[in-house]
Amino acid sequence: MVQRIMIRIILNGKKASMEEIREAVSILRAESHTIEVRVTWEYGDAIRFVKEASREGIERIVSAGGDGTLNEVVNGLAQLPKEQRPQLAILPLGTANDFATACEIPHYPLEALRLALEGEAVSIDIVRANERYFINVATGGIGAQITAETPPELKNFLGGGAYTLSAVMKALSFEHSHGKMISENGELEGAFIASALCNGRQAGGGQVLSPNAYINDGLLDTVVILEFSLVDVAQVVSELLDPTIEGKFVKRFQTTWVESIPKNMRFVNLDGEPYESEKIHFKILPKEIEVVLPKGCPCIL
Repeated sequence: MVQRIMIRIILNGKKASMEEIREAVSILRAESHTIEVRVTWEYGDAIRFVKEASREGIERIVSAGGDGTLNEVVNGLAQLPKEQRPQLAILPLGTANDFATACEIPHYPLEALRLALEGEAVSIDIVRANERYFINVATGGIGAQITAETPPELKNFLGGGAYTLSAVMKALSFEHSHGKMISENGELEGAFIASALCNGRQAGGGQVLSPNAYINDGLLDTVVILEFSLVDVAQVVSELLDPTIEGKFVKRFQTTWVESIPKNMRFVNLDGEPYESEKIHFKILPKEIEVVLPKGCPCIL
């Protein structure tokens, strides 16, 4: 006899009227699955629902929303003692769904909820940034500005093969962030155009920042773009397009922690959520939470 798991969905309130979700839940309940739903209204509700589920002995919760909802649920889990954390499944309902997409979690509600009910949970890493947590990517500099303001001409600036010459040219007029980054690999100081600290592989709606990142390797894949001039554009593009290059302007390294110290107060985005601090200490937390992932997930070692 197959053991059935009860799941509790933490549903972003903006998605509560989606007929596809109601249909999927109805179909699965008709198959004798036990599914409960909690709907958020404002920031903080998802964290509260996570803690409520833990107190009530719920073994598996579902983050139903976009990357912001997932970030809040992960912060709720991180605030609990490790032995009291429910397993996490994901129903991607946002615009970007970067973490879920990279992990090949189904985007159709019925398929995603079947995975949530029947899939196996895997221990994965998360990252602590001062007192906050994230599961996917933290971006700074022009990357943070893109996420916050989303100007169409810059949306594709960050991301592996998605880099374009025109986007790089836009960076020439970007106000650079002066400061330094310290890690176990040493110290990097200068004028930064962009930075990305990656647990997952992509951000910004499908832009692959670190194609070789794994979410259970205990490492942060860090990408930094340093200030460059017009005559350097061809080299910058070459370095961006080939992650194996040890570049002059594009620096890539793996580490377990990074401390970012800008000269002036700067904001970053943690899974797309704005965060501001004079100094941020990023630390990987290996195999900190259990997440339900499809078999053959490419982000798992």
